[in-house]
Amino acid sequence: MGGTSRAAGLRKGSVAWLRTAIVAAAAMVAGGGPAQAQDDPGFQSYMVQLRQQALADGVSVRTADAVFPGLTLNPRVIELDRGQPGATNTSSAIPAFAPYRSQHVDAARIARGRQTYLAQRSRLQRIEQQTGVPESIMVAIWGHETNYGSYTGNFDLLRSLASLAYEGRRRSLFAGEFIAGLKMLDRGVTREQLKGSWAGATGNPQFLPSIYLRLARDGDGDGRADIWNSPADTLASIGNYFTDAGWRAGQPWGVAVTVPAGLDRSQVRNRLVSPRCPRVFERHSGWRTIAEWRALGVTSQGRSLPADSVMATLLEPDGQGATAYLLTSNYRVILDYNCSNFYALSVGLLADAVER
Repeated sequence: MGGTSRAAGLRKGSVAWLRTAIVAAAAMVAGGGPAQAQDDPGFQSYMVQLRQQALADGVSVRTADAVFPGLTLNPRVIELDRGQPGATNTSSAIPAFAPYRSQHVDAARIARGRQTYLAQRSRLQRIEQQTGVPESIMVAIWGHETNYGSYTGNFDLLRSLASLAYEGRRRSLFAGEFIAGLKMLDRGVTREQLKGSWAGATGNPQFLPSIYLRLARDGDGDGRADIWNSPADTLASIGNYFTDAGWRAGQPWGVAVTVPAGLDRSQVRNRLVSPRCPRVFERHSGWRTIAEWRALGVTSQGRSLPADSVMATLLEPDGQGATAYLLTSNYRVILDYNCSNFYALSVGLLADAVER
């Protein structure tokens, strides 16, 4: 899978890498795509090529025979792809975090999160013991992705992915995800279960097919990784994703802090350019130990700061004078799921509220 400079630094196979690649695809629209999605006969011709590619990659003839004859082009997913903000937004302005937080860490989502947390407590405790990922973080991811399973998408994944692969601007990405979806069928996932977002994410944790094949887990011992219907499998899969991405047990994601008015931010500026989501990471300071941040006068707004030796960066999402955050390496793991500061902050804050 080739990538743009924005996607090149992401960990290949991560949810964030795939989402970033999808956004990058939309950004290429202005220059035109190599295939015209309106050409339905052309779509069927491409399906012959994609079938050969799938069989060469190990998909069974039985699955290919069941899927390919019924595939038709879905122009709607092409429209949605082309309508993404990355395709048209050229503004460099960064909105305030506070409105996003009020929408995504709202009373209703917190209340449902607490209900889910209490209802799944025995499973959550077991998964945390196995993975080191906090129970509340797993619940918060579930809450952010699908509001605890209340909406998971109703697009036919294989039709969507085949249409996006045919459209051609990121053919290798979407063709690979389509073939991964066929392999899910070979593993026993039903065709009916392969529903989700227009861009191919499915189930309670919104995994793309390649992520499902690599990281989905059976949490209830029935021999299947059912991320659509089983809370145990959903949570075990999220925990496994975070473990794979490098979550450090016993370390918080971050903590809300107050920054003294006299802090010279030029002294803590990050002087490195990250190849991974540069616009996300350019908002962070350089790394300092918690002891160093204490010495600079940064104080917690409530929760205790991590141990003095822990490394953290400073993020001021609403500008100077508003609530800021000291963020550990575990915050970077949340960004691996979705490379957005607003998303990652909201997951951490929802997790904190759920376990309170």
